[in-house]
Amino acid sequence: MKFISPALVLCAAVIVSCAHGPQSASTPILPGEAASSATVAVASYSLEPQTAPLQIAQSEASPPATQSEPTGKTSGDEGDVDYGMDISAAEKVTIDDPWEPFNRAMFTFNDRLYFWFLKPVAQGYSVVVPEPARVSVSNFFSNLRAPIRFVNCILQANFIGAATELFRFMINSSIGLAGLFDPAGSEEINLVRQDEDFGQTLGVYGAGPGFYIVWPILGPSSPRDTVGMVGDFFAYPISYLDPWYAWLAVRGYQMVNDTSLSIGDYEAIKEAAIDPYASVRNAYAQYRQKKVEEKGATTRRPGPDIPGAGTPARGIGP
Repeated sequence: MKFISPALVLCAAVIVSCAHGPQSASTPILPGEAASSATVAVASYSLEPQTAPLQIAQSEASPPATQSEPTGKTSGDEGDVDYGMDISAAEKVTIDDPWEPFNRAMFTFNDRLYFWFLKPVAQGYSVVVPEPARVSVSNFFSNLRAPIRFVNCILQANFIGAATELFRFMINSSIGLAGLFDPAGSEEINLVRQDEDFGQTLGVYGAGPGFYIVWPILGPSSPRDTVGMVGDFFAYPISYLDPWYAWLAVRGYQMVNDTSLSIGDYEAIKEAAIDPYASVRNAYAQYRQKKVEEKGATTRRPGPDIPGAGTPARGIGP
């Protein structure tokens, strides 16, 4: 027994250590989200293409075919959804939604506006106008938004970014034929467009987003970004067109042109997501928080300018 007892103790210790050995960290669980009926994703919500936040929404809505990293899940009324995202790589950002019934109603309104009006018009427009011409139109409006980006670079003390925007505007307005082309963004010159707006500037100075708001036509927003829209409006040259319906007509045309370059993006999100409303809300909160945190950072993104530095709350606004 003198020899058997130590052996038994050693075996027990090995078994216990295996049972309580190191384990991988559990995947964080997101807050519960209620299911929704027909709603609008980032692209259609603002009725304009929203490249970066749209990619976030797509990542949440549809997991990739092969997934080697841990994935996050959210519990909803219709079961758990595997978003296919590496939660450990980036902390989930949430936003309060006290107006959810109103927001979901506006989401549905914008959804129907997209499918019943904007998409058919954009599809007809894309048949008549070839894609290179539509891309040039998008470049033109992006060039006109240079004052918004320039002013906000100054307000954020991003003077290199402000100089970049100034030289981009000069080059694209001259060599680029009034902004129809983007020679400043070519590999030879490589002046990257700065993604700045007034809502982002308020966030840089410490203003929190507040709560989630969905405006009809304008789309997802927050009190901070709604105030930011006002600043963007006055910094956008098209806002000074007179009479007022001339400004409205130009913005409507810009909306149709931009939508024609992103048809199918929103549809893919809506088909894949159990709750498109929650997917867009999360994408909006994450994207805006990311843009505030990466003050002064520049990224090259294809396609049309993302209005309001990624504020997916841009329809009729600048």
